[in-house]
Amino acid sequence: MRSTLGFVRRGRTVELSDAQARMTLLEWLRLEDCATGTKEGCAEGDCGACTVVLVREKKGRIMHEPVNSCIMLAGQAVGSEILTVEDLADSSGELHPVQDAMWRHHGSQCGFCTPGIVMSLAAMHQEAARPVTRAAVCDQLAGNLCRCTGYRPIIDAGLEACAAPQPEVPQSRRERLAALRDDGDHFVGDDTAFFAAPASETALGDLLARHTDALIVSGATDAGLWITKALMEPKRVIWLGRVAGLDRIERKDGVLSIGATATVADAEHELGDLATDLGEVVRRFGSAQVRASATVGGNIANGSPIGDLAPCLIALGATLQLLHGAATRTIELEDFFIAYKKQDRRQGEIVRRVLVPLPDASVMFRAYKISKRIDEDISAVLGAFAIRVEGRRVVSARIAFGGMAGVPARANLTEARLAGISLDDPVAWKPALDALASDFTPLSDHRASAAYRCVVARNLLEKALMEIAGAPRASTRILAHAEARHAAE
Repeated sequence: MRSTLGFVRRGRTVELSDAQARMTLLEWLRLEDCATGTKEGCAEGDCGACTVVLVREKKGRIMHEPVNSCIMLAGQAVGSEILTVEDLADSSGELHPVQDAMWRHHGSQCGFCTPGIVMSLAAMHQEAARPVTRAAVCDQLAGNLCRCTGYRPIIDAGLEACAAPQPEVPQSRRERLAALRDDGDHFVGDDTAFFAAPASETALGDLLARHTDALIVSGATDAGLWITKALMEPKRVIWLGRVAGLDRIERKDGVLSIGATATVADAEHELGDLATDLGEVVRRFGSAQVRASATVGGNIANGSPIGDLAPCLIALGATLQLLHGAATRTIELEDFFIAYKKQDRRQGEIVRRVLVPLPDASVMFRAYKISKRIDEDISAVLGAFAIRVEGRRVVSARIAFGGMAGVPARANLTEARLAGISLDDPVAWKPALDALASDFTPLSDHRASAAYRCVVARNLLEKALMEIAGAPRASTRILAHAEARHAAE
């Protein structure tokens, strides 16, 4: 077991001590490393001013991923190289292609947000397959806000920089990361205060048994806010990011199995392959920075009633595998959520895997996320519909909503009333549409009123039925309509 946490910074290996490991990465960079080019804006992972690039080996290749350093603990950087805006220009002072394009396109005014924007685009410059589209640049920048410049020159700069060939990973960087490779457990501190990064499920179980009050962290995209906004001062932190196999994603025997610590970015293609709409929900999940850190298991274990993944996976019939010590148990995902922020999870038990049955051709899946902004926003309502059809008749349905109750929940009465209806008889849909009012009694909050949520939920079900019945997407989707209009022009 190692008593320090090592990462590479400016070509040298840094070893974190106990107190440093529980700092946020942004605090460490600004206060300990004096890398003040990286800024603190919102301190909650929304504005992107704090964006840095983590370089790490994942699945046999070196990846450059943008992350929000304001809500990531410094200890989570173990085994990686941290790149900030100070590192982009070469030793002779020649600017990185992104920096060069930004100043020539007048992509910066006050400059506070610029370092984060540059780092997001630098990650894209390194990783994105060519050619890079305007839509891809916009998606990459969804987590970077700018109130001065306006986005057109920034997007133009990103397009120009990413028109250059994809660069090779320097051999020196590969060697530095290889030197950090370590399959052992890390425990920094003592039993009164520590940051632990176990490398196996056995070591994790031992830690959880001995420290039942420890804060369990996976991606920290929510737990990080408990520190920066709720001012929590966790004394004991157990990070799941190094547990071997806990991030594994595989298809076997008609099931997509997603390990709890697989990030949303890691699972993006596999989830998108299940259904086009699920892929779009994942694309709008936070931002590129959030998707690179947030984990599938964490989004579920957090128990939020407005988490985007849970309703979709419930509609698809997912089950959840839980781990307690060496023992596992499997439950229906919908049964995991008991009440607001309360789950069927014993003390010391963690989410281990999410198991999603692969839908067959008779299942028509639709999912719609309703939020005030299209990108990087929290859902007011998310509706997911898996409707099994034979011919022109609905055989059965699984419908789940987020934002309509204290937990992600099924619309049981609505499902029952959908069974047997004809897709060609919209009048027959009305009893099912009316049933939603009995299935849910939503609350009003700052995102939406209860009345609005009820109307939206009903409309989403009707839209799903219209699309499954054959209505063209250009007539039911705002974005699809705009894309069709632009293509015609």
